[in-house]
Amino acid sequence: MTTTLEFADLLQLIDERSTAFRAAVASAPSLDVQVPTCPEWTLFDLAQHIGEGRRDWAATVAAGPAPAKSAVEGAPAAPREREALPAWLAESTEQLLDALREAGPDRGCWTWWGASQSPQTCGAVARHQLQQLAVHTYDAQVTVGAPEPLPDEVALDGVEEFLFTCVATTSAWPHKPTAFDFHATEGHSWRLTVDGDGARSTRISAPGTTPVAAADEGPNAAGVSVRGTASELVLFVYDRIPADSLKLDGDRGLFDLLQAWEPEE
Repeated sequence: MTTTLEFADLLQLIDERSTAFRAAVASAPSLDVQVPTCPEWTLFDLAQHIGEGRRDWAATVAAGPAPAKSAVEGAPAAPREREALPAWLAESTEQLLDALREAGPDRGCWTWWGASQSPQTCGAVARHQLQQLAVHTYDAQVTVGAPEPLPDEVALDGVEEFLFTCVATTSAWPHKPTAFDFHATEGHSWRLTVDGDGARSTRISAPGTTPVAAADEGPNAAGVSVRGTASELVLFVYDRIPADSLKLDGDRGLFDLLQAWEPEE
């Protein structure tokens, strides 16, 4: 069973997560409250990031493979008035969705993840945008004291999307080759292999097995494995919850090495 969502599903879920984000913001007693999971930001800062970021990505999608000029320049600033902010956020999301609908999933698009396992297409942009909105919706919910797990279909796709987009690289791993296994209790697993050729991930059929697509590559056993719900795994890899929230087996220090790694690309 695939974990990758269809393009239409991605657009619908972007809209749903955006609605949930606005609901969390609207329920806050103040926009000046600090976001615990993003301590350098207030809730207003987070909302501004969401709105401006979606407008920028709308412009990027519309520009195709060429980098787009920032859509924030000359655009209406995020309003500080509680009544106006939700409408501005909704408009930001609609700009992104309109651009994605117009472009379709297969059109080329500039992205920052050129050396990853994710294609440079509008479909891949939509996939990553969903995860950005999902994690930041969690941030907003934590801020107002009402955190909710990520929806199952969002989270299951999110583990793979993070590994394929944010971790994959052709830069050499500067330590002893190893592998990280990620097991979702919903029945999906992935292996991240790191070595002199960089970092690449693949789905694995079951805990403790070799990768389905590349059984003869990489170590036969992972140096460390982590198990939890798909939502917990996504929140863990995005540094929203600590490792102690999940079940880890093996050398936990490998995650410290992975987190500290800054590939040169």
